[in-house]
Amino acid sequence: MEPWEMREWFGDYLDACNRHDLDAIRSFLDPAVRRAHLPRGADAWVKDAAELFRAFPDWRWRRIQLLVEEDRLAVHLRASGTHAGAFRGIAATRRHVNVAEFAMCRVVNGRITEFTGTADHVELLDQLRG
Repeated sequence: MEPWEMREWFGDYLDACNRHDLDAIRSFLDPAVRRAHLPRGADAWVKDAAELFRAFPDWRWRRIQLLVEEDRLAVHLRASGTHAGAFRGIAATRRHVNVAEFAMCRVVNGRITEFTGTADHVELLDQLRG
């Protein structure tokens, strides 16, 4: 993909995420996507997203910066939502959280094949524990 196409592609992916459309999110993932320090595969990615969306029904991401180089992208996002359901063993607190997220992805044929970033939710969990 050309850099402008990658930017449009990422906008479409982020839109699917913000709609909490798990089927659409899956369509952006390679079935065997590798995630640093997380379970591999699209099924694991979608399961993690579903858990997040159940706990934070208003969860949204906002793109701060996106850099594209060949088949890779680096993105800085702000994510926020209200903790309305159990998440990682923490019962709903009704706290609104706002976190920085950073990701690097390799995209091949319109699908994420590799991911590394701040998907461990350390900052989010710190805010929930108050």
